[in-house]
Amino acid sequence: MTTPSSRNSLSEPQVRASLISRMRIDREAFGAWSESFARYLGTSSFLVQMTIFIALWLLWNTLAPASARWDPYTFTFLTLLLSLQASYAAPLILLAQNRQDDRDRLSLEEDRRRAAQTKADTEYLARELASLRMNMSEVATRDYLRGEVERLRSDLAELTAALQAAGVTAATMPDSSAKRGQKSKKTKRGNVSDGAGKAKKQPAGQPADPESGG
Repeated sequence: MTTPSSRNSLSEPQVRASLISRMRIDREAFGAWSESFARYLGTSSFLVQMTIFIALWLLWNTLAPASARWDPYTFTFLTLLLSLQASYAAPLILLAQNRQDDRDRLSLEEDRRRAAQTKADTEYLARELASLRMNMSEVATRDYLRGEVERLRSDLAELTAALQAAGVTAATMPDSSAKRGQKSKKTKRGNVSDGAGKAKKQPAGQPADPESGG
């Protein structure tokens, strides 16, 4: 019994992997090496070393004996070396620049994302602060509550004083009415006693004064 994988493998032509595809190249490591090489090419030490190398090459192939010269005048081999160096240096520099561009793009996207997040957070905080201010304007403050308490205390003290004064007046009203009643009784009694005394002093033959005897 055949399996689908075997049928597919038999029905489809087998493609052999090329040598380049079989070579596993770590792109990250190669990119890091290209960046380090491009960074080295842009240093002053590389320029000095390259200048010394070319100067020694030219001096040796010019001043040395003819049998010892490996690259005589026209310096074809030196030109080949410099051409190879330039042909490899240019792609490596471009690769390093591409990696740097990728990093810059990622950094720019991250900065944009952070800026958008910061803007959103700022707007949210502004809205929350505005709502808090609106709520705080409706809530009684400490000074307001203190003033209200002091006002209530003063009103309570005035009311207590008024109630105490009203209680004292009500308590003294029965005593004053009783004293007034006693005074009126004493006045009536005095009037009666005075009339009786006048009647006794009047002679028996005279008629009584109608005004006094009434």
